[in-house]
Amino acid sequence: MHLPETLAIPAFQSFTLAILLFFVGQKVSQQSALLRRYSIPEPVVGGFLCACVVGAAYMVLGLRIEFDLGVRDMLLLYFFAGIGLKSDLRTLREGGKPVVWLLGLSSGFIVLQNLLGMGVAGVFGLDPRAGLMTGSISLTGGIGTTLAWGPDFVERLGIANAVELGMASNMVGLIVACTIGGPVASYLMRRHRLIGGVGALDVGVTAEHSPPLDYMGVLRALLWLNLALLLGEVITPLFHEIGLQLPMFVGCLMSGMLLRNLLGRWLVGGNGDTQHWQGIRQGLALISDICLGLFLTMALMGLQLWMLDGVMGFVLSVLVLQVLLTVAFTVWVVFRCMGSDYEAAVICSGFGGIALGSTATAMANMTAVTHSHGAAHRAFIVVPLVCGFFVDIVNALVIQWLAR
Repeated sequence: MHLPETLAIPAFQSFTLAILLFFVGQKVSQQSALLRRYSIPEPVVGGFLCACVVGAAYMVLGLRIEFDLGVRDMLLLYFFAGIGLKSDLRTLREGGKPVVWLLGLSSGFIVLQNLLGMGVAGVFGLDPRAGLMTGSISLTGGIGTTLAWGPDFVERLGIANAVELGMASNMVGLIVACTIGGPVASYLMRRHRLIGGVGALDVGVTAEHSPPLDYMGVLRALLWLNLALLLGEVITPLFHEIGLQLPMFVGCLMSGMLLRNLLGRWLVGGNGDTQHWQGIRQGLALISDICLGLFLTMALMGLQLWMLDGVMGFVLSVLVLQVLLTVAFTVWVVFRCMGSDYEAAVICSGFGGIALGSTATAMANMTAVTHSHGAAHRAFIVVPLVCGFFVDIVNALVIQWLAR
């Protein structure tokens, strides 16, 4: 039987498969003490298994399976809008100093990351600037930054395989970032005998303490999320007009924050009805948890592992060093500078996402840790602000400086 060279899976079927894979990952995680111990996010398991099956189909049968992942980007927007809607000015004021510290640490790490990539590229006899594609462009910047800078490196610098290097590095970095956050946090908690947090989680709820959901609360939460997305569609182009090419999810995050703090009277309940806000908060937690889990599942199931072919040696060599650098920097520098407490440990679990994967990966790692050990409210404000907003600006400036 002749198999087609490419099998395109439509959006609805891809989304349905992602839900199924999420359940697969949840089942495997429940039965694996190792995965539970190190707080490996459940969506990672199902998504990565799918990526392996798709990669095997390509290598063995020559069948290229492509998923329509348009729903994935919308899920990310809902997630960050939900984070913004739960952020009030008092929490932001408390997180002001940690934001500055984490931004400084992340900025310094971007430079280290790129110098390492350029050094390894030189060892392999490549243009040192090709190492930037295995540095902050693909790792800190993610897929969007890779696709944005790749053509420029090909046309202006003459690095023919720049896009392939960046895509392969981003792929490996995303997988590793999903798996190191939990173990790093677990190590820090055991090493320093840290006690977990208390209070309601910022994303989702623990299985042991799932509060009853209120129908109207979920519906109100969905309304406010949609309003945040609509406002985000207005805010994001305004940033583009002043030269800041920030992703859409940053606009939705800021929109949620604006609605929460400017229209908080209506969101929380102007008559002092705390039950009104609790219903919305539970709805936001539920929707955010679902969106983040399915986003990460779809991000991993869409990986095309065969793109590593031809650049495997260089990419794996530099990525091993990048991972070691990230872990060492996180444990010895980030943890101490961020306070050496439980909040710092949760931030460290997300730093791998900042340095190697994506903002969503950082949030997924922190969510998995807090589900096991308790809430860390400041971490869920500091990390998205830094890796979703400020770091993109710093990264662009550093890349322009080193790619001259």
